[in-house]
Amino acid sequence: MQSTYLLATMGFIAALDTWLSSGTFLLWTLKIVVLTYLIVFGILPLIFHYSYVIQRKILFLNFVSWPPNINFSKPENVGMNGTRNFYLKTDQQVKLGAWQILPNSLLNGTAPLTDETYENALRNAKHPVILYMHGNSGSRASSHRVELYKLFQKLDYHVICFDYGSYGDSDEVELSEDGVVADSKYVFEWVMKIVNSTAPVFVWGHSLGTGVSLHALALLSNESIQPAGIFLEAPFNNISDEVSEHPFSQIFRHLPWFHWLIVEPFYTNNLRFESDKHIEKIQCPIMILHAEDDNVIPFALGEKLYKAALHFHGNNTRVQMVRIASSYGLGHKYICRYKELPDIIQAFVAESVKINS
Repeated sequence: MQSTYLLATMGFIAALDTWLSSGTFLLWTLKIVVLTYLIVFGILPLIFHYSYVIQRKILFLNFVSWPPNINFSKPENVGMNGTRNFYLKTDQQVKLGAWQILPNSLLNGTAPLTDETYENALRNAKHPVILYMHGNSGSRASSHRVELYKLFQKLDYHVICFDYGSYGDSDEVELSEDGVVADSKYVFEWVMKIVNSTAPVFVWGHSLGTGVSLHALALLSNESIQPAGIFLEAPFNNISDEVSEHPFSQIFRHLPWFHWLIVEPFYTNNLRFESDKHIEKIQCPIMILHAEDDNVIPFALGEKLYKAALHFHGNNTRVQMVRIASSYGLGHKYICRYKELPDIIQAFVAESVKINS
């Protein structure tokens, strides 16, 4: 048996040696490599170029839901105390899920917190109000967002956060730039109306939310409606540059048709988020926060937006940028853990209130 196995093995080795020496193996390998290259760098980009559905999915990532199985009606399950879940219906009849988070100073009473308690707290707000607009993927319950809400709460601020259509438990819609901007515009107007100048209202946008917030506020500026100030956390200047510089795009950058295949479709399909243009219409104070080690939206794109803001508004304290060293390791999501952030927020809020008074 052993001798038979040995003879068979030797025969296989001899056949393999003949195959390799004849060049068949190299030819087969070359064909596989060429075929793989054509699929990855030819067919897949071509499919992407002509598929608006895929472009939207990649940009908005609303199908990435983490943490899963969230019960939005019980924010305490993710550690958010003094928080109520409620819903708003936009002019386009899109139901949006939202949370209202009370400042710490309003959590000391023993009386139960009812919907009426929350509504009255917002109508008679004496503390700053933060309207938070999140980035792509996840929901208002994502852990890094919850960390930031808790910081706002400790600073004694009111917080309103919500999910755009097709995120969280909001209505399913066909996602578009116009759609998320319309949702945000509606929520901002609702907040401004209910607060009714009793307290300053600030907008905080993160990542894609910076593009959403700037576009929404640029539209509202035509009606002379502006917040007391806006925070832009990890922003980009426009989608064209963000797509070009995103790490996932780097493997395609060598292609001579890269811009036509990958970048242009976003512009053609009105997925532009041209923050470097919208920021011209923002008349309130602007604070940009960006980490040097952001591997999703490169720091350079936040810096480009800052320079665009300075171009339109001049080099003054109304436009500020905080550069967070890579040594802190905060990346794209965790600026909320920056030890100096509470002081930065409070100083900017105080300066903005003074400017607007």
